[in-house]
Amino acid sequence: MNLLKALATVSSMTLVSRVLGLVRDVVIARVFGAGLATDAFFVAFRIPNLLRRLFAEGAFSQVFVPVLGEYRAVRGHAETKLLVDHVGTFLATVLIGVSALGVVAAPLIIYITAPGFSADVGKFELTVALLRLTFPYILFISLTSLAGGILNTWSRFSIPAFTPTLLNLSFIVFALWLAPYFEPPVMALAWAVFCGGLLQLAMQIPFLLKIRMLPRPAWQPRDDGVQRILRLMGPAVLGVSVAQVSLLINTIFASFLATGSVTWLYYADRLMELPVGLLGVALGTVLLPNLSRRYADGSAEEYARLLDWGLRLTVLLAAPCAVALAVLALPILATLFKHGAFAAHDVLQTRQALIAYSVGLVALVLVKILAPAFYARQNVKTPVKIAVITLLATQLMNLTFIWTLRHAGLALAIALAAWVNAGLLYWKLRQHGIFTPVAGWPLFLLKVLLALAVMAVVLLWSAAGSEFWLQSGVWQRIERLAFVIVAGAASYLTMLWLSGFRPADFSKHVS
Repeated sequence: MNLLKALATVSSMTLVSRVLGLVRDVVIARVFGAGLATDAFFVAFRIPNLLRRLFAEGAFSQVFVPVLGEYRAVRGHAETKLLVDHVGTFLATVLIGVSALGVVAAPLIIYITAPGFSADVGKFELTVALLRLTFPYILFISLTSLAGGILNTWSRFSIPAFTPTLLNLSFIVFALWLAPYFEPPVMALAWAVFCGGLLQLAMQIPFLLKIRMLPRPAWQPRDDGVQRILRLMGPAVLGVSVAQVSLLINTIFASFLATGSVTWLYYADRLMELPVGLLGVALGTVLLPNLSRRYADGSAEEYARLLDWGLRLTVLLAAPCAVALAVLALPILATLFKHGAFAAHDVLQTRQALIAYSVGLVALVLVKILAPAFYARQNVKTPVKIAVITLLATQLMNLTFIWTLRHAGLALAIALAAWVNAGLLYWKLRQHGIFTPVAGWPLFLLKVLLALAVMAVVLLWSAAGSEFWLQSGVWQRIERLAFVIVAGAASYLTMLWLSGFRPADFSKHVS
């Protein structure tokens, strides 16, 4: 299998989803703006979304895929199918209980996660009502993640990568056409979450049937495979989800700031998720099953080479995204969101958060590569220790930056903490002898930095001043932004070509 081709497949499917995600955010910004209703929804949605990243796409996937891969490689189809049945039944049972508890305890959850909302009774009650509708999403999306982990282990990468598109389509339909039928209209977004989660789960079923891995009810909580996953799950929750825990804590801080702060952070984070998803999530998805296979085979040298390949691609592709987001924060935000109820003030406030987030973009992607290097070996202790240090560092920086930088300080704390996380993970990989870089890194980095410098100059030269982006028409902004992006990308790729880089240099084949 050609890993570069597999990565391109996953990234292209993810790109479709992320572009639709941007469309959905543009639609929501245009219809609802940035105010009390959107603050309430984004807080309500962030909680089940956080649980999704913690348990479904975070700790559970990182733990389940290596164990499933081992069963498939060593124990054969019959025992692997039993593991899928037992894990699926246990997961569904627990999640039904969690969803019911979340609906009942919604007022307490909002009071804990957004205490600043309690001062406004209407805002608090609206957020509770939204949470009760969105909370079952954790059931649907966790089972979807189980299905995705199975399909990825069978190298069926495209379907799990495409599935999030259905949630974005649900948001767009409900926001554009169904919002007027709800009171208040923002309740349409909560129903979009519920329906989108259900659709994502339903889409996986035919493909699981095709590989004969559709889970069937089989309650065996003491099964050896289930117990192994549970033992690894607890510490893995913290180990792979530091950024998400930090985002939740940031919501608590932001709930005490000016109205709109939660929304400004949300839109900045959404733009950051585009390159993180296209690169970090896609690379992690492709690498984890292959790293697990190399570990099971005892191929230490190939294991290290896979990691080196992933790290080089991260630097090559994530670094220009970080520079572009920082330099073009205002043009991008104005073009995407300055419509309808989303005013120039909201664009400028969101810009501050996006620039701060961009400082940590490369590190956020690196963590998606470095953490799975431990989980593929079923080592959860090391990432957990690093996660605790990172989480503490984030909160210390939150308390330091919030007084002067307000909401942008919260974004900067997450960005800098991502570098702490990535740096410590890399250091431990070297210390444990798991990873030895392939020769040529200094020259590789020098060439990339030169290309980045040229790209930054081109972006600054071709982008217009602030007044153009805040006052011109939407089509003028679109045309100018397209020109700037093409010019920047062309300059970066040209410099890489002149430096001797070729696509074939990053082709990677595995058995």
